[in-house]
Amino acid sequence: MALCKAEETLSESLTGFDFGGQIVGAVRYGKGHINDTFCVYTQDEAGDCVRFILQRINTNTFTDPDGLMENIVGVTDYLRGIIEKNGGDTARETMTVQRTKEGKNYYRDSQGGCWRVYPFVEGTVCLQAVEDPEQFYQSAVAFGNFQRLLAGYDASTLHETIAKFHDTRNRFANFKKALEADACGRARDVQPEIDFVLAREKDCAVLMDQLEAGKLPLRVTHNDTKLNNILMDKKTGTGICVIDLDTVMPGLALNDFGDSIRFGANHCAEDEKDLSKVNFDLDLFEIYTKGFLEAAGDALTAAEKENLPWGAKLMTLECGIRFLTDYLEGDHYFRVHREGQNLDRCRTQFKLVSDMEANWDKMSAIVAKY
Repeated sequence: MALCKAEETLSESLTGFDFGGQIVGAVRYGKGHINDTFCVYTQDEAGDCVRFILQRINTNTFTDPDGLMENIVGVTDYLRGIIEKNGGDTARETMTVQRTKEGKNYYRDSQGGCWRVYPFVEGTVCLQAVEDPEQFYQSAVAFGNFQRLLAGYDASTLHETIAKFHDTRNRFANFKKALEADACGRARDVQPEIDFVLAREKDCAVLMDQLEAGKLPLRVTHNDTKLNNILMDKKTGTGICVIDLDTVMPGLALNDFGDSIRFGANHCAEDEKDLSKVNFDLDLFEIYTKGFLEAAGDALTAAEKENLPWGAKLMTLECGIRFLTDYLEGDHYFRVHREGQNLDRCRTQFKLVSDMEANWDKMSAIVAKY
C-alpha cells in the first residue's frame, strides 16, 4: 500500500500523543530528505510555548520501524542513564522518545504511516556546513563522546536498519553487478572511474576482514556522522547532542570516524565538477582526529586507533562506489538534479581517496600523535 502524503494524516498523528498542553500548530521543519519532519507548537498551563519534533518515518527506506525504534529507544535510554549518573543534562545531551498515549514507541496512522515524537532541544543550532575549524572539532568531540558513552552497550542486540549499510565488500560486489549488467550503456564512458574501483578491490575488505577475525570490535555506530547531525549550543558553540539516530546499528567505530572525515575534511561541494578545487585538508583531519580521540579516550582499542586512516579512506571510497554504481544503474537511488551529477559526485570522492593515499604516512603520524 502506498503511504499517504504526510500532511494528509498529520492531524491524526497528533492525536496519538499527549503533548501536555494545547496544540497550537505544526509546520514543516529542517532540511532532511528522508523523513517528513514537523515542529509542533504547544502551550502549557502557564501559557509558555513548548515545542516538539514530530516525524513520519520513511518506511520505504526503513522497512522495519519496530526494529528501528527499538534501536533508538534502547540507545537513548542507555545514554540517559549514564548522563544522569555523570550529573549531565539528560534533556539536552541525548534525544528522548516521547511515548504514544498507549505507551508505544511510535504511532501508526490509519493509512500505515509511522510517526514518532521527540521533545525539542531548545537553545541549540544545527549547522549544515563547517564555517570554522572549531565547529569541526566540536563535532568530533560529540561523536567521540557518543562512542565512549556507548562502549558498554551490546551492539549485537541492535537491528540492522539498512542491511550491509557500511559493508564495503558488499558495495563493491553491487558495483560489479551493475558494471556487468550495464543497463544504461554508460560503462564505456567511465572507464577511468571503473578502473579506479577495480584497482582497490582488496582495500574494500580490509576492515570487514579484521572485524570477522576478531581484531576489531563490533560497536554501536551512528553511520551518518555529518556535522548537521549534531546539535550545537547557541551560546557556547559546544556540540551537545547527537541526533538523527535512524541509522544507529552494529558496526565499526572507524566508519563513524571516516564518514566525518569524508564529509568535513575538504572545502568543496560533493558534486564539484572542477576537481582542482577538490582537496583533502590534512589540517582539518588533524583537528577532527584530536577531538575524536580526546573524547573517545580509552574506549577505543589500539587496533581501532591504528586503523583510523583506513576508516577515512574506505568511507570515502565506498561513497564514491555507491555514486558510480547508481550512475551505471540509471540514477535511481541518489536524487539528481542534472545529468551526470552522480558521476561528478563519484569523481570528487575518488579525488579525495587519491589525496588520502598520497598523505597516508602523515595521516598515520597524526593519529599516533593523539
